[in-house]
Amino acid sequence: MEFWLNFLPLMVYILLIILLVVGIILGIKTIITMNKVEKVVDNVNEKVESLNSIFNIIDFTTDKIANITDKIVEFASNIFHKIWHRKKIEKEAENGER
Repeated sequence: MEFWLNFLPLMVYILLIILLVVGIILGIKTIITMNKVEKVVDNVNEKVESLNSIFNIIDFTTDKIANITDKIVEFASNIFHKIWHRKKIEKEAENGER
């Protein structure tokens, strides 16, 4: 019985020391991995920021093209409206004269 009273606390302490060492090793590995991930994320972020000027140019160009096409569509619709409206007025004038 005395053997177990001396042996079991010793085993518990040894297992706790092993658990502490494993935890420290895992913590260090996690920190190293997080540093590598941070470097990769910073690299990707730099590359994306270098493309921002290209995206701004594309955005500006598409805005100008949209404005031009809007003006063309508005001009064409005004012409068709005037033609349609003129025919409608002529039909009303013919119907009113009869």
